[in-house]
Amino acid sequence: MDYDLLVIGSGPAGERGAAQAAYFGKRVAVVEREEELGGAAVNTGTLPSKSLRETALFLSGYRQRELYSVTVNVDPALAIPKLLSRKDSVREMEMERIRWNLERHGIDLIQGSARLVDGHTVAVAQTGGGRRLITAEFILVATGSTPFHPAGIDFRDPAINDSDSILHIDKMPERLVILGGGVIGSEYACVFATLGARVTLVESHGNLLEFLDAEISDALSSGMARLGIDLRLGDSAANVRREAAEVVIGLASGGDVRCDRLLYAAGRRGATDGLGLEEIGVEVGSRGYLTVDKDYRTSVPSVLAAGDVIGFPLLASTSMEQARVAVCHAFGWSYRHDVASLLPYGIYTIPEVSCVGLTESAAAAAGLEVACGRAPYQQNVRGKLIGDTEGMVKLVFDRTTRRLVGTHVIGDRATELVHTGQAIMSLGGTVDTLIDMVFNHPTLSECYKYAAYDALRQLDG
Repeated sequence: MDYDLLVIGSGPAGERGAAQAAYFGKRVAVVEREEELGGAAVNTGTLPSKSLRETALFLSGYRQRELYSVTVNVDPALAIPKLLSRKDSVREMEMERIRWNLERHGIDLIQGSARLVDGHTVAVAQTGGGRRLITAEFILVATGSTPFHPAGIDFRDPAINDSDSILHIDKMPERLVILGGGVIGSEYACVFATLGARVTLVESHGNLLEFLDAEISDALSSGMARLGIDLRLGDSAANVRREAAEVVIGLASGGDVRCDRLLYAAGRRGATDGLGLEEIGVEVGSRGYLTVDKDYRTSVPSVLAAGDVIGFPLLASTSMEQARVAVCHAFGWSYRHDVASLLPYGIYTIPEVSCVGLTESAAAAAGLEVACGRAPYQQNVRGKLIGDTEGMVKLVFDRTTRRLVGTHVIGDRATELVHTGQAIMSLGGTVDTLIDMVFNHPTLSECYKYAAYDALRQLDG
């Protein structure tokens, strides 16, 4: 064999899976068909959208509005160039980091399009020309996902975008309609609304981001409404058509919504086209996602798969861990056996949201007697200092064991704060753990103690 492990794709799963194998002395190569390394996470997904969010917050003076009553008017002609410039700068730095990481682990990078010939052989149509056959003991498919394009929407129209092409627009839309109120749709809705666009978000579910705790979902909806976002929950597009200079969305509930730009953000599909997987016996499910067992092996045992290409939960953080675990199982290493069961979610809306563990309703449905504690940022000194009046930490406890079973945060630094709850939950911590802890003052982390005190009244009352 030419290599012990051949990885297809250089996104979060591909990079970390390759590094894991190389760290323990295996011969590893990564095949990447794009000139840019990092996959969707670096080029079209995780990193670009978060870069746009931070730039939008800065340009709009969002964080200063409550503190100093500062009103900032963003010049639409300058907003998009500055947004894209910052996004490109961060992307370049991350691509350099990936290239450095591969080099320091002694991993060969092969530029070209891969197609599996059999369970141990990959044909690569090299970027510079020529075809190369490469053999490996194991092949890790980490090609990620791409936006789903439903029938009935003409993505050839320059005013109709998916979550990839929206990154290449040349001017700020005045009226933006987003179809799909999932994580991607909600994040982009907040970015554009913060910069002054009139945003309408159409979501078929009755609640925004239904996997969230209902109280947090309601708080997010209220926060987005305060940004001026017109939330059309429980509705969907019956048709999409072009009328002169406008894109017109006919709603299932009746009536039309008109805009100068449409973003379709309702779903993804596995990036498996052209890999030859079905021809060698790899099971490919609906929307191109690969089916794997608990060890991340496909129906061909020497072919592994990890990351977005296997579907839910479609998180960069989880993708990295899946690839590491897949490689450890493949080579029989006891270093890692499973991906942690507690997976945090980070939603970079405005306000920011993050959660880990059970929601209040899910805990009750699981048969637990529940006690919840809440600590609003508005009652926290650091919250007052930064001017965040929307934030809150909500903790869900099991009355019987007093253990923390769910952590839900909305507001500034939510995706950082959630890890305190995650660590306590992983170690079996209780409400008393938080009561006994000493937190720096003033910090948003103090919300954990006061949310615990709030729950303690129910537990010991």
